[in-house]
Amino acid sequence: MLAVARGDLSAFGQLVSRHQTSAWNAAYRFLGNAADAEDIAQEAFLRILDSAERYRPTASFRAYLYRVVTRLCFDFSRRKRHRRHAALPDLAENRPAPEGVSILGERAAAVRQALDCLPPAQKMAVILRYYEDLGYREIAAALKTTEKGVERLLARGRAALENRLGGFFDQ
Repeated sequence: MLAVARGDLSAFGQLVSRHQTSAWNAAYRFLGNAADAEDIAQEAFLRILDSAERYRPTASFRAYLYRVVTRLCFDFSRRKRHRRHAALPDLAENRPAPEGVSILGERAAAVRQALDCLPPAQKMAVILRYYEDLGYREIAAALKTTEKGVERLLARGRAALENRLGGFFDQ
């Protein structure tokens, strides 16, 4: 990112190719719509490029990227509250057998619905921790909170998800 700040666009291209899938995944899991996630990911990289001269490496680039994606997702969801999407597609490379697809689809829909009921900060904390595998420090940087704040967000998010999904997964 420091090279990008000096005007090295090939360095920016490397950042985009290395992190675009992660940015899209986080946005998709938060918003539930592939096209919207693509828009958010593109906008995030455009904003990062526009602000490259002001970048200060106080956290990892990954945390910085997720901070921008988080802010854009929060703004987008405030503008489009009425948009809800039922299911997450199977993005895994190892696809299940056809008889398992129905069960996985139901579970994905239940998880999506439960995630959509969480407050935005809890939802993003859960996504960044359990889908994007970020540590507490990176999540704290992305959400502009403390590591203790992340612990509280995740604890409340897990409790709410268990409350909503507990019976579904006991079947």
